[in-house]
Amino acid sequence: MTKTLSKSDLIESLIKYCDSKKKADECLNGVIDTITSSLSKGDKITITGFGTFSTSKRAARMGVNPRTGEKIKIKATTVPKFKAGKSLKDAVK
Repeated sequence: MTKTLSKSDLIESLIKYCDSKKKADECLNGVIDTITSSLSKGDKITITGFGTFSTSKRAARMGVNPRTGEKIKIKATTVPKFKAGKSLKDAVK
């Protein structure tokens, strides 16, 4: 059975690398904030061996409301992407 780790689980696992739970929380929040703000500017983040965070544009398109069958227009949007690096792929195999 697989386990879903929450943010607090990640903080708990980071404590062994940091001095305290507070520092681990600050570090994790710092990484998340940096990735989020960089992606919102359209930047790409590469962590060698781990992977690459980037954004992708989705064009506007027509869709169908599954409840009514009515055609609807779906707006263009920008979405985040993650591509796993070789080391991460090898570790997961």
